[in-house]
Amino acid sequence: MSERVCVGVILGAHGLKGAVRIKSFTERAVDVAAYGAVEDEAGGRRFRLRLLGEVKGAVTARIEGIDERNAAEALKGLKLYVAKSSLPPPEEEEFYYSDLVGLKAELADGKAMGKVKGVFDFGGGDVIEIAGPDGTVMLPFTKAAVPVVDIAGGRLVVEPPIEIEAGPGDVPEDEEEEVGGNDGE
Repeated sequence: MSERVCVGVILGAHGLKGAVRIKSFTERAVDVAAYGAVEDEAGGRRFRLRLLGEVKGAVTARIEGIDERNAAEALKGLKLYVAKSSLPPPEEEEFYYSDLVGLKAELADGKAMGKVKGVFDFGGGDVIEIAGPDGTVMLPFTKAAVPVVDIAGGRLVVEPPIEIEAGPGDVPEDEEEEVGGNDGE
């Protein structure tokens, strides 16, 4: 499990005086600055954020030491991390994405499916990506598709929707549709 959590990413400059727009990955967007200084992915640079407001799905902030637009624009794409120990513990049935990455994924019968490569939110709900010997599969990260998450045991149980389990182009016989004809009528 990772000791740090990505809480946001800098989208670009905001205005002329060095402010930035940040896409926050925290439950409340303004909490991106609530846990102290943030760090870059390598942990080599630390940034103190002062929130200015919210705009179009992002927060705006000043970064200590950044006072002109070009310097702010140079930070575009920078992921912002905090120590996991500074975050509140997740509620029951909640997980930090970073805790899921690397878990073994297996089917209900115990058959190995692969490992969790990532968890994403594209706006329609969380999606979990599992990389296995037959390629990568993306599933909705719901209780129906992932009924068991055992972080301590290093695994999760997956019940893929029938379309994924059957494979592309395969349709179980009981779900095949008849094509054409009128069944002898």
